[in-house]
Amino acid sequence: MRLPLPARLTLSYVGLAGVLALSSCNLIPPGDAQQQPNVQQNRGGAVAVDAAIAEVGTLNSEQTYTGTTRPAREVSLRAQAEGRITDITVDVGDAVQAGQVIARLDGSIANSAVAQAEAEVAARESEVASLQVDVEEARTQVERARLELAQARSDYQRQAQLFRQGAVSEQTAETARTRVGTAEQALRSAEKQVGTRQQAVAASARRITAQQAVVEQERERQSYSVLTSPVTGSVLARPTEPGNLAQAGVEVVRLGDFSQVKVEVQVSELELAQIRVGQAAQVRLDALPNQTLNGRVTRIAPATQSRARLIPVEVTIPNTTGQISSGLLARVNFQQQQGQRIVVPETATQIGTKPQQNRQNQSQPKTATIYVVTRSGEQANVSPREVQLGERADGQVEVLSGLKPGESFVVRSSGELKAGAPVRLSFLSRE
Repeated sequence: MRLPLPARLTLSYVGLAGVLALSSCNLIPPGDAQQQPNVQQNRGGAVAVDAAIAEVGTLNSEQTYTGTTRPAREVSLRAQAEGRITDITVDVGDAVQAGQVIARLDGSIANSAVAQAEAEVAARESEVASLQVDVEEARTQVERARLELAQARSDYQRQAQLFRQGAVSEQTAETARTRVGTAEQALRSAEKQVGTRQQAVAASARRITAQQAVVEQERERQSYSVLTSPVTGSVLARPTEPGNLAQAGVEVVRLGDFSQVKVEVQVSELELAQIRVGQAAQVRLDALPNQTLNGRVTRIAPATQSRARLIPVEVTIPNTTGQISSGLLARVNFQQQQGQRIVVPETATQIGTKPQQNRQNQSQPKTATIYVVTRSGEQANVSPREVQLGERADGQVEVLSGLKPGESFVVRSSGELKAGAPVRLSFLSRE
């Protein structure tokens, strides 16, 4: 019987829908195949899995702060006296040693002042020598006066005895007595002259000491004409050139001591309680991507420097090789690095975990089951193994025991896994 046209169209639509439904069974994208365990079981009975190799690593859960490297010390070498710069022996980037001559200033005026001061010292020393001769002469006069006094006393005693015997007149005896008094006065005068000349020598000697201090001052000013490096490091800047007139206090060269390098980072006041002076810190530089440098906190600022309430914290790291320069981007964290352990994705420890178990125990278990992959030719099988877990961070978990480096384990599975069951490794797997 021939059906009416509406009925024929209805059957056509139904037939077409059936054909599309059947054909769609062969159009499942490869990525969705892992969500279809029945389809995988139909393909030789092997469950498709993503496998990985157990490797040793660390969890990257620490807070990282950024800063910029700078030398441990910066020294601004400045002119201490006015003078024309005659020479600068270094340029930016040059290495310098402590005590090395960096620059010279015209020192002709200072040299003249030193010569004049030294000449004055020589004149004062000559004066002292002359005064010392006078002292010796005065002492000679003292000795002469003592001899004359002794002679006068001897004469007086003899004349006095003769007077008592009536051999000489009284006037003769009084004259002898007068000579004794005159000799005593001459001796006292000579002794006083010695003291006076000794005081003159002492005063002149003090003037020599004062003048020698002037010489030292002039020599110090003379040394200002030669600028030497107080540190071992590198030249950071040279803001002037030879021929320019340097006023006192003008910077000639800026130096940096790179035996150690400092990094200043801004830390939130909420995290400041976890940081202390002397604490270890790890520093990574973009310029040295394969190195982790160990430093220490050397200073914590007593006050914030911005409205964001960030506290500057200074970290010092050694620079024995001299590879670290100024102005490099540095990334700092203050957490102690733990010993390296095997780290695996958390998904590897969740295969086969029942949802109700997670609801009953909200805290993550310390043990879990990981499926280890073993190979026998082209055939791959899995076996469950209980492992002890450690810290977790960023989708990773530490394996403390139960898994060895180099062993292959299942990260994700498209179906249920059983002990000894064959599996098919995906193209994302690592072997």
